[in-house]
Amino acid sequence: MELKEVIDKRKSIRKYIKKDVSKEALEYLIKNAILAPSAKNRQPWKFVIVKDKIKNKIADMMIKKEKELLLAMDRKNSSVMNTAKIIKEAPILILVLKEYDKNWMISDCLSIGAAIEHICLSATNLGLRSLWIRDTVYVQKDIAKLIGHENMQVISAISIGYSNQEPNRRPRKELKEILEWFY
Repeated sequence: MELKEVIDKRKSIRKYIKKDVSKEALEYLIKNAILAPSAKNRQPWKFVIVKDKIKNKIADMMIKKEKELLLAMDRKNSSVMNTAKIIKEAPILILVLKEYDKNWMISDCLSIGAAIEHICLSATNLGLRSLWIRDTVYVQKDIAKLIGHENMQVISAISIGYSNQEPNRRPRKELKEILEWFY
């Protein structure tokens, strides 16, 4: 696909069919992710691909934590429950980690964001779909411990699979709302 077509086609997918994703496809995604620019070429990312039991355990940890938070706040719902269901349905979850380093937090997170976008666009190019997930933040230390990386921070996750939906594009702000010119 042409780049413009890939960008236009990329959408956040929340429903997946039960179809495995090949190891070669996943390696392609990660190879493209590491081509992303990073501040001072630090390449602060580590990618951990999980599926089946580990993926579902992460979703269960999110659900448990969310129930505790909702009870404490006297609320009935939030997006975390839905995200956990999406994680369970998707065949693959890519966890994105970085080392703890307060001095580089913003730079490393920006760099990781670029790598995640490379993954999402590369998935679209392969006919796969993705969802960039933030809600792992509530249990990121538990996830890091589960996968044997207690010394690292789970920054984000990406669900990967074949889509079971074709959602409409969500609204975008008009250029005049977000762009200013100064010469």
